[in-house]
Amino acid sequence: MRTSPSTRRKLISAAALSAALLTAAGASVAVAQEPAPQAPADLAARTEAAPGVTAERLIVGYESGASEAKSNKAAEADAVAKGKKAGERLDFQRRLGTGAALVDLGEDLTKTDVADVIAEYRADPQVAYVVPDRLNKPQADPNDTDYAKQWDLFEATAGMNVPGAWNTTTGTGVTVAVIDTGYVAHSDLAANIVGGYDFIADTAVSADGDGRDSNPADPGDWYNANECGAGVPASNSSWHGTHVAGTIAAATNNGKGMAGIAYGAKISPLRVLGKCGGYDSDIIDAITWASGGTVSGVPANSNVAKVINMSLGGDGACTSATQNAINAAVNRGTTVVVAAGNDNENVSGHSPGNCNNVISVAATSRTGAKASYSNYGSLVDISAPGGQTSTGTANGIYSTLNSGTKTPSTESYAYYQGTSMATPHIAGLAALMESANPALTPAQIESAIKSNARPLPGACSGGCGAGLADATKTVQAVSGSGGSTGGATFTSTTAVSIPDAGSAIESPITVSGRSGNAPSALQVGVDITHTYRGDLVLDLVAPDGSTYRLKSSSSSDSADNVVTTYTVNASAEAANGTWKLRVQDVAAQDTGRLNSWKLTF
Repeated sequence: MRTSPSTRRKLISAAALSAALLTAAGASVAVAQEPAPQAPADLAARTEAAPGVTAERLIVGYESGASEAKSNKAAEADAVAKGKKAGERLDFQRRLGTGAALVDLGEDLTKTDVADVIAEYRADPQVAYVVPDRLNKPQADPNDTDYAKQWDLFEATAGMNVPGAWNTTTGTGVTVAVIDTGYVAHSDLAANIVGGYDFIADTAVSADGDGRDSNPADPGDWYNANECGAGVPASNSSWHGTHVAGTIAAATNNGKGMAGIAYGAKISPLRVLGKCGGYDSDIIDAITWASGGTVSGVPANSNVAKVINMSLGGDGACTSATQNAINAAVNRGTTVVVAAGNDNENVSGHSPGNCNNVISVAATSRTGAKASYSNYGSLVDISAPGGQTSTGTANGIYSTLNSGTKTPSTESYAYYQGTSMATPHIAGLAALMESANPALTPAQIESAIKSNARPLPGACSGGCGAGLADATKTVQAVSGSGGSTGGATFTSTTAVSIPDAGSAIESPITVSGRSGNAPSALQVGVDITHTYRGDLVLDLVAPDGSTYRLKSSSSSDSADNVVTTYTVNASAEAANGTWKLRVQDVAAQDTGRLNSWKLTF
């Protein structure tokens, strides 16, 4: 039986005590130095049964000639002796088939305690090896018949590394609102669908014969040539919302179809897109209702979403009306994930990808490069697989669909491409994170996704955010078993006025107590009030004077304010020192103020 942590004491040997006394008396003796601290990764590998789980048992292999290799009594005596030296109480459990001894450490040891015990065994020349008794978990692929088609989840080159996250969570307890075309019945999704709403008020758009109601069924969004504008060709129904929903939460391990990223989560379909698109007013109400807000004439939401997916967008600035709805949703604790857009242009000219307080998602191809159609720019937060079907249909994103060209027919699956397909990858990841750690705020979710992204395997010009999202590393980070949740934050709250069409202003932050260089995904959070943010140029200035462009000016970006987080590869810069945010208004007639900014390492 082990001693409790409160009564355990490390034993000090007489020899060590004598050495200490001799040193204090000024005697000329050689005293062994403390061993260098182990790196965290090395310590974990030596002392953990599973990521974040300290080992409770060790497997000890003895040299063939050692008495402990044959005698259980000798192995027991050795365990007791080694335990005393390390200040712990060890118990021999049994002999393994290989002849190795299984030694119990109890339940209350820290990684450092385990490391001390291991050090005692390693110092014994009769010990051939000593390793933690590791905890293994099933690693089999899901049994969904089409899982092999989902390269975006598992391929090493440009997949999002999703399967490893399933060892921790599958999204249970989280509702994701898919604000889109609604939902067409599909047996690979049905188990994860909960109540939603049809927010389309205009019957010409709704195409279902009525206005708003509690039925979010997708009747089809097909249209004839010129029906949606002169020169616009005819289009079949897209079943877009159903495709998006499948990526997030298709039923998994059900022996059919595909696997969802957060297959333990629920989908609340909110219909805002119909024939020829959908209006801001309907989308704003859907954002409000999904996050638990009140919408006149609409019953209270019994399936409040912790994550909103908006794989939609239009041209122009993020309006105050849309921004206010997003801000309110985030303040209620809902993470809002949006598509950057498919115009191969700077996202600054496309809403809601250019709104503040959202996670704006660019799309990557199967090679890990920016997809040819994907928008880009400093307002993009993260990239995720969106597919590139021009290089082969199977290089798209495979998900749930319907075979009907106009109205619903039989359920099906198909490959699509777009930032619309990339966005549900991040919404699914956010659901996994919320399930693993329900205390997370939307800001913490965004920060962790960015901090644990990996560099894009392929090229991206113009800005693709923090890199390619990594689901396993991110979930490990927020569940306390690895990764990074964003590190230390240094903040300046000193407000500085930005002169209209004037000289640049600079705001300093002094960083200290860090070791080595800054990270490759340094987070630069900015809060600027300005009446035409397209006038502004923002640069991060490193302690050695090197500059990193955060935002360029844009005559087409007429929205107010800059409240966002930029990601900078600052790995070439020393972390400690004085960093500066440089802001300049390069055009006339608008005023502004830097309210605050921060660096998160």
